[in-house]
Amino acid sequence: MNTSGIYRITLRAAALVGSVLLVAACAEEKPALHTDYDRGANFASYRTYAYVNPVGTDKAGYSSLITQHFKQAIDAQMGMRGYQKVDSNPDLLVNFNANAVEKTDVRSTPSSSVTMGTGYYGYRGGMYASMPVYSTPDVQTVRYKVGTANIDIVDAREKKLLWTGAMEGKLTEEVMKNPQPAIENVVTQLFAQFPGHAAPAH
Repeated sequence: MNTSGIYRITLRAAALVGSVLLVAACAEEKPALHTDYDRGANFASYRTYAYVNPVGTDKAGYSSLITQHFKQAIDAQMGMRGYQKVDSNPDLLVNFNANAVEKTDVRSTPSSSVTMGTGYYGYRGGMYASMPVYSTPDVQTVRYKVGTANIDIVDAREKKLLWTGAMEGKLTEEVMKNPQPAIENVVTQLFAQFPGHAAPAH
């Protein structure tokens, strides 16, 4: 079954490397976090899960390192909540994605005026004020990357989205070079908003 077309997860933000959010490691600004879930879902009625094939970060046709980092972090969170990963016939399907986009801010800072009272114009001897020289505003262009990561959990039988979480924030150079800790952080923060636990084993 081709599940890639069934479960779509839009994760704006981490060029698969800044994937994360990537997001979570925004040092200067607090990342934006959003989750939502089906209020009618009984999360305790599910026990097993598997991943959509391919997940959102594997659109290039192979399993990326970003994918591996996400799966490790998600497996840990799902296991803590009593869900068991299986190879076939899962109760739940998990999908995720990450992306990064570059943004540009143009900032203009007015420059203060300066007077010419020394040097060549020193002959005035301070008898009268020099004419102020007005400089043009300082214009600074700041480029930065914004990462977004999403996780979706779907009812495998009904093909119905049960829970989704997304986080967006600026990506630092450190995150881009070493995304794994940031991915773990993002996944942990998102799952802190997950509303359920698995059904107890029989």
